[in-house]
Amino acid sequence: MGCAACTLGGWQPKPASRSRSDVVQFGRSYEEFEVGATYKHWPGKTVTEYDDHLFCLLTMNHHPLHLDTNYAQETTQFGQNVVVGNYVYSILLGMSVPDISGKAIANLEIESLRHVAPTFHGDTLYGETTVLDKWESTSKDDRGVVHVETIGYKQDGTIVCIFRRKVMVPKENYLQERGGEQPGRPTPVPDKNWPGPVSPA
Repeated sequence: MGCAACTLGGWQPKPASRSRSDVVQFGRSYEEFEVGATYKHWPGKTVTEYDDHLFCLLTMNHHPLHLDTNYAQETTQFGQNVVVGNYVYSILLGMSVPDISGKAIANLEIESLRHVAPTFHGDTLYGETTVLDKWESTSKDDRGVVHVETIGYKQDGTIVCIFRRKVMVPKENYLQERGGEQPGRPTPVPDKNWPGPVSPA
């Protein structure tokens, strides 16, 4: 049976499996960004009461809307605690790093940040980022700037946060001069506990 017949019958050969030595992509070079592309970040993050309280305490934001259940239930329009906005933003920013700024040279600017709906304890946040524009650096030819917009939304699709930022990212030649995909990564040294990589049979 030929491949055409196999395909017509519903079966298709599996693509070659990835080698275990393949490098997992983390961030992108300037050349890899395409204006108009949207990257959907995965996985989502369920926000717990503990997360919210810990973030508030670490950052010394003691507003009762976030920390005092009785206050939130009895005196606010929400009837429950609202997750502090800076934590929502931080989650979404962190989600975007593997797709957007994992190779960044610098985060240049948070152009705008809007909280458009509340997030509550138990909500799950998801995020996606769209490339709005990109341009090469005028001072150094080994880097460029990407302008992106990230939206965050809950499990029901309600958008809760929107922000735009500009990120300086390296070009391929910048990365190659510094060790490629994982610059600074050491090589494990064989010893009595580990003799070295296992040769394929």
